[in-house]
Amino acid sequence: MSDAVVAHIEANPKYQELKRKRGTFGWTLCILMFIVYYGYIALIAFNKQFLSIPIGNGVTTIGVPIGMGVIIFTIAITGIYVRRANSEFDTLTAEILKEGVQ
Repeated sequence: MSDAVVAHIEANPKYQELKRKRGTFGWTLCILMFIVYYGYIALIAFNKQFLSIPIGNGVTTIGVPIGMGVIIFTIAITGIYVRRANSEFDTLTAEILKEGVQ
């Protein structure tokens, strides 16, 4: 793209809206992931007794499902981001590009 097209796109209010929404949403999910992941690591470091509580009569402890929950949470927020990116963010991007090449 030429510099004029890039400048026109960067001046577009929809582009500024896209940057703001995508950045805010990305940072929100990132902070949530940090809380979940480092919360689990903090449990491992500071409360091993809690994580070693057996579930039922077997050898599985409470730490295993919590760890699986961290993995499932990661997959879930990835899906949430992809869904929003494929709908809202891609729509805005298409509108911006359509206005930018005219």
